[in-house]
Amino acid sequence: MPNAVRPSNDRILPYLLLLLTVVAGTVDAVSYLALGHVFVVNMTGNVVFLGFAAAGAAEISLRATLTAMGAFLVGSVAGGRLALRFAAHDGRLIGVATVIKIVLVAMALAVVISAAGKLDDIHRDVVIALLALAMGVQNASARRIGIPDLTTTVLTMTITAIAADSTLAGGTNPRLQWRLLAVGSMLLGAFAGGLCVLRSGIAAALVLTLVLLVLTGVLSRGTFRGAQASR
Repeated sequence: MPNAVRPSNDRILPYLLLLLTVVAGTVDAVSYLALGHVFVVNMTGNVVFLGFAAAGAAEISLRATLTAMGAFLVGSVAGGRLALRFAAHDGRLIGVATVIKIVLVAMALAVVISAAGKLDDIHRDVVIALLALAMGVQNASARRIGIPDLTTTVLTMTITAIAADSTLAGGTNPRLQWRLLAVGSMLLGAFAGGLCVLRSGIAAALVLTLVLLVLTGVLSRGTFRGAQASR
């Protein structure tokens, strides 16, 4: 649920969530293109993949899919605990969650580097688990903040709303700008991550992810300091 009252300088929160949406697109590009047919962000896709695997689709790894879903659930639990701990200030919640994600993505990068980019099944599953943990934390944090259409990871309902609330459907296009920005941010992240993976390898894409997360952390720290100064 959205917070009833937000500090005035939390107006930057939507932009932080858009930046994290770019991160989500980048990370899913890594997982799908470099770690096999698996998502670490899009759990709907993984549920579908489970069905494919059960039907006998050889290109789907049941173990990788279950690893991603299990780690995402653990990360979501951790994110939920963080949301309770920092319920009084959304900017601080994003900041702490981002630090955790930086650590997890850095660990994933270290695994990739140690394997010289040639991941066997065990290394691959470790990287999948670390990235899914990070995205579980992110998803739970964004859910707690509760800004409409800015979940950072799920776009199905956002895209539905763009059409269902349009003037063609008799609506008034509420929050159209933010909805389009959310879709565009995910697209940008997927493009950038995919470009890095295909042109330079998984390590480059993870470095890009770390840069985006560090930027998010710096900006969220600024909002927290501003909120403290305004009290």
